[in-house]
Amino acid sequence: MIILKIGGSILTNKDSKESEVDALSLKRIASEIKASMDVSSKQLVIVHGAGSFGHPPAKKHRIGEEFDKSLYPQKRLGFCEIQNEVKKLNMFICEAFIAEGLPVIAVPASAFVTATNKRITDGNLDVFKNYLKKGFIPVIYGDVVLDNELEFCVISGDQLIQYLAKNLTPDQVILGTDVDGVYNKNPKTHDDAVFFDKFTSLEDLDTLEGTTNVDVTGGMVGKIKELLYLADLGIESKIINAEVEDNIFKVLENKPVKGTIISRGN
Repeated sequence: MIILKIGGSILTNKDSKESEVDALSLKRIASEIKASMDVSSKQLVIVHGAGSFGHPPAKKHRIGEEFDKSLYPQKRLGFCEIQNEVKKLNMFICEAFIAEGLPVIAVPASAFVTATNKRITDGNLDVFKNYLKKGFIPVIYGDVVLDNELEFCVISGDQLIQYLAKNLTPDQVILGTDVDGVYNKNPKTHDDAVFFDKFTSLEDLDTLEGTTNVDVTGGMVGKIKELLYLADLGIESKIINAEVEDNIFKVLENKPVKGTIISRGN
């Protein structure tokens, strides 16, 4: 089984104040996934980010912060707004995948995940396993969920990857971002940015200055932290550039692709 995360920055104009889908990028990625599924049989779980659909309303409503109980009705409505926005993006993504002939089924985190202080503490994955057994491709995404301490919080796609991988034990975990992997600084704005082909320790994070667009879910540093937790369980992952044509197809077929491996091994 493979868990594939597609970053919101690939699927949307993440820096836009409006909710915009990158239709060309979405169609290309859908066709690359379909091409791989046609070449070799595999179980696949897709996770996608919220991009320009989820991040602006999450910042606006400050979901995940402590608040006075008198604000509960307002915060609850904000929760609903965010959940509705990320569901819209998921609908566009699933429509594009279905148009390519991929049997995708949306499984929103808000329907089965509960958190405590912004960390997932409960989530029954039986539905995932049942869909996988029947040949479906479950699609889950960054979402808002109920929180036992904070009432509500945002759960990133990266944290969902960690939770899914810990419980489903995939053969591969792949993150498709808008850069080739991890650099010590943003390669889009610094020509002298140094590329890391491997990360093995949280101590390595001291060398990073914030490597790509920072968002409410933690940016690249947040991704690495989640993946290092998986590395402790013996689950290796790889961060690649999903904007490069055929990279998704190649990595799904276990062909060489430039990227950063997150592992505890040497």
